[in-house]
Amino acid sequence: MNPLFQTFDQGKPLEVRLEQVCCEEAEVDEQWSFVGNKSNQRWLWHAVDHKTNTVLAYVFGKRKDIVFKELKALLSPLNIGRYYTDDWGLMSVILMLRYMK
Repeated sequence: MNPLFQTFDQGKPLEVRLEQVCCEEAEVDEQWSFVGNKSNQRWLWHAVDHKTNTVLAYVFGKRKDIVFKELKALLSPLNIGRYYTDDWGLMSVILMLRYMK
């Protein structure tokens, strides 16, 4: 579920609307930045709905397969049928194993 914040007013309670996310296809990618110097890299792994460009999930970590698996675990309840990736590391292999079972 994706919380969408409708209003925020100091005098009123926060109103939150939860929507059931339906996603058939997702784009999965990673991007990096650094803190202090380039040897101190930080990676953002994210997935967006291919049709609406809505962020479905994201994780921060190193550029390692284990971090991608954390993102995959967050996406598993959505039962996404097709993923688009840049074929980095085991990203495509992990996603393809789903179809080989």
